[in-house]
Amino acid sequence: MKIMAVCGSGLGSSFMLEMNINGVLKEMGITDITVEHTDLGSVTPDMADIFVASLDLADGMRALPELLILNNIIDKVELKTKLTEMLTKHGKI
Repeated sequence: MKIMAVCGSGLGSSFMLEMNINGVLKEMGITDITVEHTDLGSVTPDMADIFVASLDLADGMRALPELLILNNIIDKVELKTKLTEMLTKHGKI
């Protein structure tokens, strides 16, 4: 399984989000998921199984198969809660 963190430019916030996702996965003991980051303009549906981004990018990402939208990209509790729900849905937990 692959998770793609997405931001407007593909630099700062998506990289930070990637690191936070990796931290949450490590905390959960999940090691078989790859996490990468990219910009909104480059993202395509075949790049990952789950796409994670902030609420302000949600409208531009509706064509992607699985969206995990965060109200606050630095809130690790929100990230863990929503990521747990998504991974449970996909049978990873």
